[in-house]
Amino acid sequence: MSSVTQSDLPTSAAVYSPFTLALYDLIVVHLSCRFVWRCPSVEMLALYNRNTGASHLDVGPGTGYFLDHATFPVPRPEITLVDCNLASLRSAARRIKRYSPRTIQADALQPLPMEVARFDSAAANFLLHCLPGALHDKTALFDHLKHQVKPGGKVFGSTILGRGVEQGWLGRKLMRIYNSKGIFSNTEDSLDVLDKALAASFRSYRLRLAGTVAMFEAVV
Repeated sequence: MSSVTQSDLPTSAAVYSPFTLALYDLIVVHLSCRFVWRCPSVEMLALYNRNTGASHLDVGPGTGYFLDHATFPVPRPEITLVDCNLASLRSAARRIKRYSPRTIQADALQPLPMEVARFDSAAANFLLHCLPGALHDKTALFDHLKHQVKPGGKVFGSTILGRGVEQGWLGRKLMRIYNSKGIFSNTEDSLDVLDKALAASFRSYRLRLAGTVAMFEAVV
């Protein structure tokens, strides 16, 4: 594992300190998802339940909430967690320690430092809107994930969109604040760009909108 420190991280990752991670489930998973972005967390949990395989890669796992509550197809799934933030990796790994997860500190926008075609599934949930840059550049992540998943396996996740969706007043306010601080980078992220990126990377996929959240499920 590389020795990236908290001070080396971009704002979107550095904001997740042990203190903020302790509040993440309440503020993001239970409150913001339902009342701000209008996509209840049960929708994302269902996404995990439909798509996780016996060997699973999770990039940007947050606190590990969805992995902790997901129903896997086997009692002892093989889980690998990837994040550039060591605090997030430790938080998620503790949360699902019963599965003895492997942790890798790495940049999601770079090719992942592990053997290819190992996993049955890979997730990037609530990640793309936090990555820096334009959406058509950030979706390079799809190719990195695709090369880690076995043929016929699943790549899935979700992201908050900033363009072409109806924002409530609180959503508009938080979007401005988060983007100005570098926590989000999604003011121009749209469903159309995401759809084109999925079509270019996968042989089949499903994309749907829940509130301001785009949820995708693709087959490698």
